[in-house]
Amino acid sequence: MQPRPAFNIDKKANSMDFRALQVDNGDSGYRADIKTLPISVLGEGGVLVKIAYSSLNYKDALAVTGKGKIIRQFPLIPGIDFAGEVLESDSVAFVPGQQVILTGWGVGERVNGGLAEYARVKPEWLVPLPAGLDVHQAMAVGTAGLTAMLCVMALEQHGVAPDSGEVLVSGASGGVGSIALALLANLGYRVVAVSGKPELTPWLIELGASSVLLRESIAAAARPLESEQYSGAIDTCGSSVLAGLLPRIRYGGCVAACGLAAGFDLNTTVMPFILRGVSLAGVDSVMCPLPRRNEAWQRIARDLPLSLLARLSRDVDLARVEDECQRMAAGGARGRVVVRMEA
Repeated sequence: MQPRPAFNIDKKANSMDFRALQVDNGDSGYRADIKTLPISVLGEGGVLVKIAYSSLNYKDALAVTGKGKIIRQFPLIPGIDFAGEVLESDSVAFVPGQQVILTGWGVGERVNGGLAEYARVKPEWLVPLPAGLDVHQAMAVGTAGLTAMLCVMALEQHGVAPDSGEVLVSGASGGVGSIALALLANLGYRVVAVSGKPELTPWLIELGASSVLLRESIAAAARPLESEQYSGAIDTCGSSVLAGLLPRIRYGGCVAACGLAAGFDLNTTVMPFILRGVSLAGVDSVMCPLPRRNEAWQRIARDLPLSLLARLSRDVDLARVEDECQRMAAGGARGRVVVRMEA
């Protein structure tokens, strides 16, 4: 079979303007403004994608509000993920008209990101849209859902199975936690959800939780070893929540740690590791190798009940992004927020 040729189809694309949310940190202070920009700000080469949807993650909230040192250079378009259609490509791996997903790789941190109508990125950063997902569903899942799936895969690889006993998900009302909860429940696990928002208990039960605990009950100071309660856990919080989880994990169990919403410190002991053989598995979705990334997206298309996405997510337009980020950075996250880029 002859290799497919590279495509560069659109000379007029170089003269287009597009809308984007751009963050700057200059004489006027830290600002996020919707601007009309020339396509040339995206540079040359790689793959030009017309973005249909982006999404808002905790990292985006920190980037847009300036409450975290996420953006490395200014001005920059934030947005760590997007889904859309290839317009032009200098790679044989992608052709115009193909639908693709991007998450991570420093996009929206070091290079212009997904809160825009167009993006130009390296082809090796893209994943073909899996069969069974459309671009809207892909961003209802987004970086948060990819992270959740990688956590589920980590538990599986450490032998945590549905018949092993209860598993716990911390930060269950957030983006990663809510999708992790739905995935685990659909795979047959009995899931205990941990949340700091007791008013969301009915929603968490609807997503598949068998019971719901308040975050304080886990984050309270624990002894080096507590009674063995959970075969595994997915922790999105870090700090005192993760420290409170580890002493409660059963012999040979595993905690997949993927977040620091409660803090990046970890005050614990080695006792769970050396006396119960507990594993602490770090999960990173930003630089996740492409084969594992592709596997995770295929698993999402197969194992996530897509009918739940309407209850897990809601749509906003670009004008609402700054307000949503302020709410999310203040701890007001519930599920997923999808950003419509198409008019």
